[in-house]
Order: sequence, then structure tokens, then C-alpha cells
Amino acid sequence: MTVLEKLAALRQQMHQEGVDVYVVPGNDPHASEYLPTHWHEMNWLSGFKGESGTVVVTMDRALLWTDSRYYLQAGIELEGSTIELMRESDIDCPTIPEWINELEQSGIVVGVNPEMFSVNDFSEWQEKLTLRSVDLIRPIWTDGRPAIPQDRLYPYSADFAGETVEQKLTRMRRKMAEKHGDALIISALDEIAWLLNIRGNDVAFNPVVVSYVVLEQDKCTLFVLPEKVDTVARNYLDFNNIDQQPYEAVFDYIRSLSGTVLFDGAKVNQALYEAIPAECRKQNEKSPILIDKARKNAVELEGERIAMLQDSVALTRFFKWLEELESDGQWLTADGQLTECDLMDRLHEFRMMGDNFVEESFGTIAGYQGNGAIVHYEATPDTCATVHPQGMLLLDSGGQYLDGTTDITRTVWLGGEIPQQAKLDYTYVLKGHIALATARFPRGTRGNQLDALAKQYMWQAGITFGHGTGHGVGHFLGCHEGPQNVRTDNNPTALEVGHIISDEPGIYRTGMWGIRTENLITVIPAERTEACTTEDDFLTFETLTLCFYDTSLIEFSIMTEAEIDWINRYHQRVYELTAPLLNDEEREYLRRKCAPISK
Repeated sequence: MTVLEKLAALRQQMHQEGVDVYVVPGNDPHASEYLPTHWHEMNWLSGFKGESGTVVVTMDRALLWTDSRYYLQAGIELEGSTIELMRESDIDCPTIPEWINELEQSGIVVGVNPEMFSVNDFSEWQEKLTLRSVDLIRPIWTDGRPAIPQDRLYPYSADFAGETVEQKLTRMRRKMAEKHGDALIISALDEIAWLLNIRGNDVAFNPVVVSYVVLEQDKCTLFVLPEKVDTVARNYLDFNNIDQQPYEAVFDYIRSLSGTVLFDGAKVNQALYEAIPAECRKQNEKSPILIDKARKNAVELEGERIAMLQDSVALTRFFKWLEELESDGQWLTADGQLTECDLMDRLHEFRMMGDNFVEESFGTIAGYQGNGAIVHYEATPDTCATVHPQGMLLLDSGGQYLDGTTDITRTVWLGGEIPQQAKLDYTYVLKGHIALATARFPRGTRGNQLDALAKQYMWQAGITFGHGTGHGVGHFLGCHEGPQNVRTDNNPTALEVGHIISDEPGIYRTGMWGIRTENLITVIPAERTEACTTEDDFLTFETLTLCFYDTSLIEFSIMTEAEIDWINRYHQRVYELTAPLLNDEEREYLRRKCAPISK
């Protein structure tokens, strides 16, 4: 079916159900960022491949709301579909409820699938619109819809996790008791994986298991497809006193609950909420698992350092290979050509050589020249650009290791004379990157209070960017994790010791280049200074990522001595930790890349 045929089929369903507007969000029943393909409903309907978006369909119009990361991509992929792009990051863009209420029509009925809406979102929309819970995609997506994943789940050793299942369940039950909770509904896949020390292969780049959990004071029940539990998994679940029921049985089980039921309305979907008996006391608050999972323990942090070292080796080998592939302005390949996909494949090969490597932590972004300006660019064999040995290359990649999750971006210049504007852009980004990495701040500081540190130099030049400066990162879990972050939006979550976030300011010039520099950093206690005049505890960051910067792109005239000193000390650490894992030629290459710099 073409997009036009899908829209026609949906409108026929809308007519039959008496629905005036139908909303298809890019969600799944678990509020996941990366969705199993079974729930790629928004993408299937629209042809838009971005990870974030919502399609709204009326009888005569169709629109896609998405944020600034995807404006360029959406403009290309929606062409010819009749679906209009709504630029939701723009100040003058109405929200979906606002747009629907502006329609010149009374008594508008808005159809939504309650499994695809969190309790909080459904409640917010219900205050403004007349909602009808109905699934209109299932009847029309009958040809080729992927099944719910059936890959087997597997235990994740406490040697990597740093805690046993028993320790985690005991702590969560204690927190439930503090809230007088009799049951806790858990639907977020990363929270389930963390709590039960299980992992799986159900979602690309995320080692999670499609499932639900209901935790009670005397039992823990995992709702999962039976095909996913083999003998090893069954024995593991039995040993940890975890009951197992079929995935869809969660609704009937919730209907049997009594007492006080706790749930996180930002994660739990509306269909689960509606299954809670009316006589139960329903308590909506932030998940205690979300909060604990974000604070990495000592074993998890040490695992992250080990994973970063594996990444450093892979990236050193990759950039050495790339540099040696160029000769006299030509690539030394069989056909003299090199594409963005070739770079992605080669980096994957180098990462696969690392100990405990499982998969990428997200789809590698290899953006050459103007493609680097597309923030979440995805090169495919049919669309990827040819890379020439001159110009800007943005490489954003990461790995999932049993030890931890990595995410790193480096921007490099490939041969030839570097434009002055490129050097200025790179240096503005690097200065902001260093400013955040070296920040000292009192306990209780939120990420949005630090955001301007990373943007200050580009702001002075009249430049900014639309994505967040930093996102939380999981431990052999999601590359994007909450509740902590660093971005303009107000987030009440204070940064705490053990939080891991990214540090990734960027500059993007459409049609020219994209520049982003990203390390992962973790919050640690700061040493008390003699000048301190208060009793407040201060925090700072430890940089976890290990990889050199392209110093040829630095405009030294706007760098301070302190910034140059920081780079030199960082490069010295990169070399000292990575060199022992390299051969002689690789060590010499890394020594050159980490050589001290000065004005």
C-alpha cells in the first residue's frame, strides 16, 4: 500500500467508527524511545522514518508533528504523500490539541489507541478534547506487519549489574511500603530489564525484553510471550521467585488487584490504567526504579570505563584506517570510491573486535558535509553520499557492551584546506564542550541550569542548535535515559553522583556541514576549595569517553590557555590508557593524534 492508499483506508475506518480526527503517535505500549517494528505505526502510515513524530488525520487533511531534529528529513520523506509537516519546535506551531480545537467543527470526536498514550498524556488531552479509545490501525495494517518479537530473554550477571535481583526487589518493596503501595505496575522495558537483571534482543540497539511486570509485596510477576523463556531463563526466573504469565494476561491480572496500586503515569499506558479496578486507590508518581536506575553503582561505573576503553581502541583503529586510505586526493579502494555506509560498516567491524561487544547502541550517523547538518541523519545503501578525501565528516556512534553503553561523536576534516568558518564553528563547539565538562556546581543543581555553559560561545557568535546538550545514558541499556538531562527545557531532576550524561553541543549549517563533539561524563563529588565560603557540597564531572579530538580544526586564537591545557591532559590520559591495547603502528598513530598542542 502507498501512503495515499493507507490514508484512504484509515479514513474509511474513521467514517465507520464515527471518528472525525485520528491521532497516530510514534509510541508503543511501553513508552519506548526505540520501538519494536511491530509498533512502527506512525512510520508505516506516513513513510516518515524518524524516531519522533505524531500523525493527525482528518477526512481531508493529514499532518505530521515532529521536532527540529527531523525537519530536513521529514521534508524529504513526506514529499508526494499529501502529509503536511508541522514544525513543533517552532514557537508559533500549535500543539495538536490546539490545532484540533481550531477546526471549524463542533462536537469533534478524536480517536486514539489507549495503549499508545501514557496516562498523563491521555489525561491532558482529555481535558481539551473528546477522546474515543479505538484502534484503527490494526484493521488496516494486516499485510506484512511484523510480529511482537519472540527472541529469548537471558539473565544479566550481577557481576556486571553490581546488584542481585533480590537486593533490587527488596529495596523497591521498601519504597512501595513507604507509599503504602500494595502493587507497582511497571511497563518501561529498560526498568524491567534493570529490576530483574534480564536482557534481550527485542528492540534494535536496546537489549530489552518486551514485557510487563507487576510487583507486589509477596510476589513479582513477569508478563512475557512464552516463546521467549527457554529452560535457562525459566530456571533463572524460578531461582529469583519471579512468576511468569503470558504477555497479554497483564490486563486480566491488573483487574484482579486490590488495595493501593502505584504506577508512573508518564510511562504506564492508558489501557493498563483503565484495567485497574475502580475500588483500588490509584497513585500516580515517578517510578522509583527510574530514579535508582539512573544512579550508577561502583560496579556499573567501572564497567562503563572498561567499555569506553574498548571504544577508544576501535575508534583509534578506524581513524587510522581512514587516514591511511587516502593518497594524493584519492581513496585506495578497489573502485576508488568510499561511501558513508562503508564507514559505518568498517567502524562496526572494529567494534566487533572488542571484548564483550554485543551491538551498536544506536544507528551510526556518518554524515559527510551537508548530511552532517541533519541531526539524526541515517545513511542507507540507496541514499548514502560518496565521501571524498576533502571536507567535514561527522561520526556519531556507540556500542552496547556487557560492561556498559557508549555514545561518542567526533567531527574530523578530511584533507585539503580548512575553511576559516569551519575552524571557528568547531572551536565554538569545543569550547562549550569543555566548559560543561569542567563545570563545578552545588548539589541540587539541575541540568537546565548548566545548559548555557555549553552554548555561551556560539550564542555570542549568533549561533545555536535545536537538540539537547546532554541526555542520560543507561548501563548496557538505553543510550537515552532519564530522568536527568542537560537542555533548555526546565527539568526538576537535580544532577546526582552516579548520573551519566552526554556532553554534545553542535553547530549545523544546512548544505555545508555539521559539527558536534560528544563525550559521556558522570557526576562526581568535587574537591572542596580553600576559597569556599559556604558549607554547600559541590559536584563536578568525570569524563568517561576516551578518544582524541581533531586538533587541525581548532582556531587557536580564540582558545584560552586553560582550555588548551585541558585538551592536553585529556589526550595524555587517552594515550596512556589506550596505548597498551594497540600494536606498535597503532600506538605511533595515537601518539601523533594526542601530541601536546599550543597556541
